[in-house]
Amino acid sequence: MSTVTRNPGLAKLQAGYLFPEIGRRRNAFLEKNPDANIISLGIGDTTQPIPHHILKGLTEGVSTLGTPGGYAGYGPEQGIGELRTRISERLYNGKIAPDEVFVSDGSKCDIGRLQMMFGSGVTSAVQDPSYPVYVDTSVIFGQTAELDPATTQYDKIVYMPCNPTNDFFPDLTNTPRADVVYFCSPNNPTGAVATHEQLTQLVNWAIKQGSILVFDAAYAPFIRSKNVPKSIFEIEGARKCAIEVNSLSKYAGFTGVRLGWTIVPKDLTFADGSSVANDFNRIMCTAFNGASRIVQSGALACLDPEGLEEISHLIDYYMENAAILRSTMLDIGLKVHGGTDAPYVFVDLEGRSSWDMFSKILEEAQVVTIPGAGFGPGGEGFLRLSAFASREACEEACKRLRTIF
Repeated sequence: MSTVTRNPGLAKLQAGYLFPEIGRRRNAFLEKNPDANIISLGIGDTTQPIPHHILKGLTEGVSTLGTPGGYAGYGPEQGIGELRTRISERLYNGKIAPDEVFVSDGSKCDIGRLQMMFGSGVTSAVQDPSYPVYVDTSVIFGQTAELDPATTQYDKIVYMPCNPTNDFFPDLTNTPRADVVYFCSPNNPTGAVATHEQLTQLVNWAIKQGSILVFDAAYAPFIRSKNVPKSIFEIEGARKCAIEVNSLSKYAGFTGVRLGWTIVPKDLTFADGSSVANDFNRIMCTAFNGASRIVQSGALACLDPEGLEEISHLIDYYMENAAILRSTMLDIGLKVHGGTDAPYVFVDLEGRSSWDMFSKILEEAQVVTIPGAGFGPGGEGFLRLSAFASREACEEACKRLRTIF
């Protein structure tokens, strides 16, 4: 036994991270039922192969490293210049400068690096329910007090209820100030999207409060509705208050390849006037050696016209799955949210326990879902279904689900 004191933030976490816990329960079921044919509508992991043009970019990245003239070692921690420029031009129409783009191995990792930059002295606000990374990293980095067993919420985190009664958008007039506000649209897990008007309210509120908004746009290309921004930087004033994280994971099949980016505008400063971008750059240079050159070659292919067309086809495929899931739940007679601008369908269980329903569906239908309670207390009573399955698996899962409800 060492004499090193354990990080008290880790000690505060009440259970394992949500998705490994889902995997643990799935594996436990398989141990008892080895012949079970489980279908996963759980973790949002893509299932379709990487398309030809994008795959060619990855393989060319490998081949180049095998030539004397093409080999290169360490690259810029912020990403190669060509990719930063292409992200700026193709995804942000030049509204973001290339040197405001920080290429990484994924938005989840970048949230951890942002927390490293913010440190333990800030207060954070999160949507409730929300992607667990925002809360868990806040706890790990020492920003919170203990978990309140009565509310199952951590003291010193501001929870912003987002549910059907407020159209999944927080009541900002009654939300206490926080230093850092995490906001995801399209939202994981609810599938809700914020309109231009709503995001304008959010930006104006953040500026008035002197807060920094961390906008998670990882599902932005799935948006189909009009008047729904795909980037926070479509909103006037956002450069003064916002950071945006994004990733190729879900819409280019890069969940196992790993390529993301974070946008930190030059206009954004801390209370003392110092540059947020400079500090984030310092974190990247200290704690990251840059995204793989091979993966960046694949990302460049993603942002070619051919690659963007392939991505569009992938998105269409998954959104067709979402429509099938949504239609099935509606046919069963349940209230459903999401599934139109996001690859997640959020099902109202009408007061039933989400963990109990997760277990019932796993045991009786051999389908893995995600209990809403895993995304925070605001998710209790809901079930999240992921559209990132094969069409055959999605259709079979729907047949099985009809026998449960």
